[in-house]
Amino acid sequence: MRRVGCLIFDGVRPFDYAVIGEVWSNRVTRPGLPHFELRVCGPDGARVRLGGGLERVPDFGLDALLDCDLIVVPGLENPTEPRDPAVLAALRAAHERGVSIASLCAGAFVLAEAGLLEGRTATTHWALAPELARRFPAVDVHPEVLFTGGGDLWTSAGVAAGIDLCLHLVRAAHGQQAAAAIARAMVTAPFRPGGQAQFIPSPVPEDAGRGDDTLARARAEILGSLDTPWSVRRMAGLALMSERSFARRFGETTGTTPLRWLLEQRVLAAQRLLEETDLPVDAIAVRCGFGSAVSLRPAFVARVGVAPREYRRTFRGREAG
Repeated sequence: MRRVGCLIFDGVRPFDYAVIGEVWSNRVTRPGLPHFELRVCGPDGARVRLGGGLERVPDFGLDALLDCDLIVVPGLENPTEPRDPAVLAALRAAHERGVSIASLCAGAFVLAEAGLLEGRTATTHWALAPELARRFPAVDVHPEVLFTGGGDLWTSAGVAAGIDLCLHLVRAAHGQQAAAAIARAMVTAPFRPGGQAQFIPSPVPEDAGRGDDTLARARAEILGSLDTPWSVRRMAGLALMSERSFARRFGETTGTTPLRWLLEQRVLAAQRLLEETDLPVDAIAVRCGFGSAVSLRPAFVARVGVAPREYRRTFRGREAG
């Protein structure tokens, strides 16, 4: 996934446009990362009016989308406005040629209007999800997740969730190390799973300001010993809490459950070891807390999309390219 098309047209949100540029541009030297070709594409010869009074003349016309590896559609200032038929036709043509397409925030409305999301699972900003479901009843709208999709079509929730999806796509194509390097350059979290909640009920921990974040310390200790057979009870003991209080506080501060978080961290650790070491898969499985390659495989496939050995072969092949 080296050639990425950023599709712009009137009404695109500047923030989402900027996110795409930050993730896939080569303005910052990032040793060890693949070289990306970012194409800013739009209606031929037309000056595009972005939100906030900004303007941009696309570098490429819509035809340049056809030989991209990935097209990313930014969010929109007004998602209910009808889109230029040429933009919708270009998306359909690219998808028919096998180009993967992702949308950020309200960009899901564009994919839906192009007919690409019929019978698919999709998400958008939680406040816009009811309207997306109303306007496009053939789309299975999941308003609670950060991003969703697979293979050729992806959608994300609002603002920061667009960053999460972009980093996920980099990780899937080029490995965890590449995504982490880009995240460091952007000073953002390297990984939030797509199934995490869009927002959490209590974003500020109850003990914030006391300098005593017991949950953060517990997570750090767990990450340092993923091979330990962690249970919620054992995790709660680290934080000196009851299981019930620990699970509630964990959900309030992370947007996910302790065991789901643990599984995601174990898969991430396995990805890193598959990329960076020559350890046998069985040894990696033990080190990451799965016990055996047999136990690692289904969890890895569910979250990464391929088996561990195939992931290693594919990743090594990408590095060579």
